[in-house]
Amino acid sequence: MVPAAKAARVSHAHRAGGPGLPLRENGPALLVPAAWGVAAGAVLGVVSSHALFVAHVVMSALLVAFVAASWRDMATGVLRAWKLVILAGTPVTLAGVAGFLARDGTVPALAGAVPADALLAVAFYGWMLLPAPAFVYTGLRDPAVPRSIVQYVAAACSVAGAAVAALAGSATGTVAGIALVGAGQTAGILAATALYSLGE
Repeated sequence: MVPAAKAARVSHAHRAGGPGLPLRENGPALLVPAAWGVAAGAVLGVVSSHALFVAHVVMSALLVAFVAASWRDMATGVLRAWKLVILAGTPVTLAGVAGFLARDGTVPALAGAVPADALLAVAFYGWMLLPAPAFVYTGLRDPAVPRSIVQYVAAACSVAGAAVAALAGSATGTVAGIALVGAGQTAGILAATALYSLGE
């Protein structure tokens, strides 16, 4: 496809998607570093547990809204892979919500049924690892070599960061793992957004 025709196709796609499309395209690139920043702040004691709980609730709602609004757009290819990540990530995030409720004793029955720390770990490590396969798949489908390498690096950072956090013996080590995951995933999401914006 010649550049002019390709540009016209992409421009038409943006118009057809309406004003909400740029937000849906760029939202993840904003939410990913924000989410990991809040998590790091909680580990360091800068962000309260209540604020982290609220963040989990808000994130759960945003995930549901995002996938509902983009369901038909994410039916095939790379977008379908990311839809699966969101679908799997929603209960993972809700596990974090349940973990806070169990730890605080807000829901006594829940506190007695499931260890709060286990639920919080599901949310923490789940979002570190869930995007990794999608980054690899996106890299395989991306014809631009520099950009596809970013996807592979993002996957590697996700796994390596999870390992660093799991093996860390201090808050500083845990934050280092979070920083590695956050940096890698943010770069990968930005590259994936560029791929989608170009209509490739």
